[in-house]
Amino acid sequence: MRLGVIGCGDICRYMLLMAKLNRRIRIAGCVDLDAGRAGKYASYFKGARAYTDYKAMIREQKPDAVYLAVPHCLHYPIMKELISSGIHILCEKPVATTLEDGAEIAELAAARGVKVGINYQYRYDKACYRMAVAARSGDLGQLYYGRGNVPWHRKEQYFSQSPWHCSREQAGGGTLITQGSHILDILLWSCQSRPVRVMGLTGQKKFTAVEVEDLCMAIIELENGCLLQLTSSMIASSEQPVTIDIYGSRGTATYKGGLLFSRTKFLQVRVPPYRPAAAGIHALGRSLEAFRRWIVLGEPYLCPVEESLPVLATVLAIYRAAQSGRPEKVPFV
Repeated sequence: MRLGVIGCGDICRYMLLMAKLNRRIRIAGCVDLDAGRAGKYASYFKGARAYTDYKAMIREQKPDAVYLAVPHCLHYPIMKELISSGIHILCEKPVATTLEDGAEIAELAAARGVKVGINYQYRYDKACYRMAVAARSGDLGQLYYGRGNVPWHRKEQYFSQSPWHCSREQAGGGTLITQGSHILDILLWSCQSRPVRVMGLTGQKKFTAVEVEDLCMAIIELENGCLLQLTSSMIASSEQPVTIDIYGSRGTATYKGGLLFSRTKFLQVRVPPYRPAAAGIHALGRSLEAFRRWIVLGEPYLCPVEESLPVLATVLAIYRAAQSGRPEKVPFV
């Protein structure tokens, strides 16, 4: 698969490392408004060219697909144009900063037969995948509740080096939409029930000069009665592992993340060794390889764009609840 890259920021360097390790992927071009940064990444790949204009890259290189990693507010307009050109897309989350724009992207992609994936790569973390499939398969019994905690640490450079992170309009929010939405995605995917109502609080405890939250706590009620609790933070004194717990009538699953190695413990139940189909040394690499297999072989990708919409709807409802001080309904998508 010949892949074009639009946006050469922090996450891009990790994805390009995964691409470098995958012999079935060829990087056609790297695009960034910073020509030096685009050139640096393009130089890692034989035949890749650097661009400051993604339209020129598409026109000249005609890639099979594009990896999109730009500020959140740019996802919608760029994807809309790529879809109209018939270009398949792997986009970093969120699909958009409004639910209306996200739903339009999903509708346009379906109408044009374009494959759009949203890179919620925790679905390709082996331990996380096993936990989620166990929950979905009934191994834990009836699901009662789940908890997710993202105790991460960010320094001032997170905002100073990427000023768009500071802006509610450009980023869509802070730690919840950028970090916590990964774990919200896993909880919703595991429970297989649509969110209907939320309560939430946000805070600015450390980074008080920006427009977005650095701490969020939320409760999500699902249609099947299951309750979810989510905490997302970028202000832990030191970076700590993500944890997810899912409690069912027959057993409990407890996930603990890690940079290269993660694990899930099961209590009271024996669970088969479920594994994601795609190979790779890291969840990012497996997500990228699974996307390639979707484009080239037609094998299903675990997070097509339509499955990201309930996550976005829930995130936005939590923000509304934090502002209103009342429970808020989650619109059906």
